[in-house]
Amino acid sequence: MRPKILAFCCQYCGYAGADLAGVSRTGYPPNVLISRVPCSGRVSPLHVLEAFKAGYDGVLIIGCHPGDCHFVSGNELCEKRVEMFKEVLERVGFDSSRLRLEWVSASEGNRFAEVVRDFAEKLGGMGD
Repeated sequence: MRPKILAFCCQYCGYAGADLAGVSRTGYPPNVLISRVPCSGRVSPLHVLEAFKAGYDGVLIIGCHPGDCHFVSGNELCEKRVEMFKEVLERVGFDSSRLRLEWVSASEGNRFAEVVRDFAEKLGGMGD
C-alpha cells in the first residue's frame, strides 16, 4: 500500500517546482497531495498535527532555498519550527522522520520529483 503524503509547498518555489515537474512529465508518486501555502514559514505545527490526524503517513514541507525566501526569513522560521516539532513528536513516541523539510527552487522540477519519490520510498518501508 502506498503511503499518503501531504506536501505543503511554498507558492514561489516549492509549488512552482512541483508545477515544473508536472509540465515536464517528470514522474513522481501519485499518492502526494500538494497544498500551496504563501510561504513555508506559514506552516504551523497545528497544520502538521491535523494532517497526521487526518490519516496522512507523512508530511513534507517544501520551501525556498535559504537566502531566497520571498518573505525574507520565512523559511528560516519554518526550519526552526520543524526542528522543534520533531523533538516534540519523538517525546510522545511518534516517528519524527514522517515529517520532512526540503528546499526546492522554482527551476528544480527534477529535484521536487526526487524528494517526493525518496520520501514515499522511506515511508513505504516503515509499515504501520
